[in-house]
Amino acid sequence: MKFAHDFKESLATQDFPPHWVNQAIPYSQLKKCLKKIQGELRSLGLDAETLRSLLDPQNDSPVALKYKLSAASDSKLLRPKLTVNVHLRNGVPINASLSTTSKEFLNNIASNISQERRRQSLRATAVQGTVHSSDTDDTEPITQPIAVSELSASQSDGTKEHDSTSAPEPQPLSQRVAPHIADDDTYETIEVPLVFDGEFFDILQSDVSNLDALQAEEEEKMTAEIVDLGKEVAQVAKPSRFSKNDLSRWQNIFELYLDAEVFFATHENDHGSRSSQVALKKLKWFQDQVETRGLVKEFRLPESRAAFTRFMSLNASLLKNLQFQELNKLAVTKILKKFDKRTSFGISKAFPTALHSNKLLAGDISRDVCAQMSKELVSVVPQLNDYLCPVCFALAYLPVRLDCQHIFCIRCIIKIQRRKEKHCPLCRANVVMRASTDNLDYDMTKYLKKYFPKEVKEKQRANEIERGIEDYGPGYVHRDCTIM
Repeated sequence: MKFAHDFKESLATQDFPPHWVNQAIPYSQLKKCLKKIQGELRSLGLDAETLRSLLDPQNDSPVALKYKLSAASDSKLLRPKLTVNVHLRNGVPINASLSTTSKEFLNNIASNISQERRRQSLRATAVQGTVHSSDTDDTEPITQPIAVSELSASQSDGTKEHDSTSAPEPQPLSQRVAPHIADDDTYETIEVPLVFDGEFFDILQSDVSNLDALQAEEEEKMTAEIVDLGKEVAQVAKPSRFSKNDLSRWQNIFELYLDAEVFFATHENDHGSRSSQVALKKLKWFQDQVETRGLVKEFRLPESRAAFTRFMSLNASLLKNLQFQELNKLAVTKILKKFDKRTSFGISKAFPTALHSNKLLAGDISRDVCAQMSKELVSVVPQLNDYLCPVCFALAYLPVRLDCQHIFCIRCIIKIQRRKEKHCPLCRANVVMRASTDNLDYDMTKYLKKYFPKEVKEKQRANEIERGIEDYGPGYVHRDCTIM
């Protein structure tokens, strides 16, 4: 009851769009349906204790239940199926070590088998025009569904619960239909049709499918927004010698955003999708850092401020989608656990797999949207960390591309060659000593000068100082050129 109240309150107070709330999991309706399932099972003599006993694979009783979900032949909808395997000896269920309710259920099943065989025998007699005693010995298993009314035909009231005091002593099957039973062991498999568990899974499947469609629609909207925003950011961050741009501000903003790892983490000890609570904390940290550093105030173009507002709105929308997904996924988990607790059918783990939900139950909207954001938005503003030399961890200027395709700055390659080291520091390929001026990547050099002018100047100055110390000793003092 507590979760049902919390679920309803969360939908009402978390400012979800009305059309989202209308498609949320109907938790209260499913709980009511679950009560009907319990009543239906009890009317068959299957109370919770009996179900646990008969569904136990370690149980050696002559009757066993099996419950599974499978797709219907005419649709993709899952259909629950309860089957009963009965061990008969001389037409009588072997009922050792069974409870009173289990014996009553078992004898109802056996009685039904007897009635079905008798109908088959009468039909065969009508066709042949004569009756032979040998024709009635039919030991073929009965596999067609048996009506609930037939299963409970021996009960005076099919809606009453059975207990050890009110259940009548079952009459052995051999006393009622002895002429039709062979003097040997037989095994029968019968499908028991249940009405309300079918209704339960129809409701649940329909709502999960609707939520999958809703999530796909929202993901498509956010993807379109990301593409448009990426074009806008690329325009305001485009380097130009003759007009203002906000390249450095956007580089700092996206560097902070990547460090925050708001929705998805990539660290070894902390990786994978964030929960909505953690994502909210990370997003607040990012906002605080941007405000503390005054990055928005430093924008030179009003278009950059509008783009940043859209960027934060996009993150808020993704967070809201994540919260709604988590809330409904929790509702599905809770109702399936409750179903298992009251029926012992054990389908809480099997249902998500059998349903093939690629959005709500198996998908991850934050992971998918973040991948799109990295591809279409963050990548339009080059990040310094993507162009660092893996040896000195400074900008790889001038970049040397070895034959193994790994890139290092020219100063580090010169040092490695002076030490007579032949192998690439990353892949250990024997390529270092073959590097020459032909390995300089001039296209990347132009790219680095265009997008990282400040860092290029710092790297050039550091290279000059290091070269001066090599040529003139540790007392070398670097002086910038002065025009007289």
